[in-house]
Amino acid sequence: MKVSLRKCFGASGACLSLWSILAFAQSSDLSSNLANCKAGHETCDRSKLSQSEAAEVAVAVHRQNVVNCRNGYDSCDRSKLTEPETVALAVADHERNVSDCDEGMLSCDRSKLTPLEARDMAAAQQQRNLTSCKDGWGECDRSKLTPAEIEEVNIARRQGNASDCADGSGPCDQAQLTPVQTKETIAAERQRNAQNCANGWDQCDHSKLTSEQAKQTAFSEHQRNLSACRNREDTCDYSDLTAAESKALADVEHKRNYSACLKGYGYCDLSRLTVDEARTIHPNH
Repeated sequence: MKVSLRKCFGASGACLSLWSILAFAQSSDLSSNLANCKAGHETCDRSKLSQSEAAEVAVAVHRQNVVNCRNGYDSCDRSKLTEPETVALAVADHERNVSDCDEGMLSCDRSKLTPLEARDMAAAQQQRNLTSCKDGWGECDRSKLTPAEIEEVNIARRQGNASDCADGSGPCDQAQLTPVQTKETIAAERQRNAQNCANGWDQCDHSKLTSEQAKQTAFSEHQRNLSACRNREDTCDYSDLTAAESKALADVEHKRNYSACLKGYGYCDLSRLTVDEARTIHPNH
């Protein structure tokens, strides 16, 4: 677009505004291009970079290449690394491989381990296998266990089974329990059943409660029902209330009804008011 000087002198304000817009757009394009070049995008136009920007981009691209190499990306170009960067990368690669081997990862390259590292890796594998066998989950290879470790695993599994039986939280093989463990398991089951009954939870068997547990359960059930009645819940069983409880609830309800009728808010049953109470009610209410 060509703008003549005469026109500009006639409308200097418009020209200045136009030049400002063009200058801002050009600056924005250059800034965007610089960002694209730093990020290594194909839209980068290096011919538009100043000398300082070109140097800035070179540093950014080099740093990104170092990061790519450290992360093992295919875009890594090792030939562009400096000698210190190459050494640091070799050290990082070796440490990562050692870690992968110790953790039993498929990316482990045993051929790159030193004799001491290979020994540590074997020890780590043995410990992982021992832990898996003890816990009863994961891959357990009993053929790789020593006689002492086999006994250790057997003890751990018996203890784990006894814990599962007592807690009721896992598969329980009662045939493996000792007489003492069987007694402890029965006691734990009774206590768990008593707690379920007292809390109103499922899996409650009233027939397995002791007389004391039955009393506690009855008391808890009564308190839950009383609370439900106080809160006007549909689970309330009014027939289970004592005479004193029924009267107390009736008094509370009478006061609520009178207050509703008196203030004109809430459910009001005028037929339940006393003669004196009815006289205090305003007709508009």
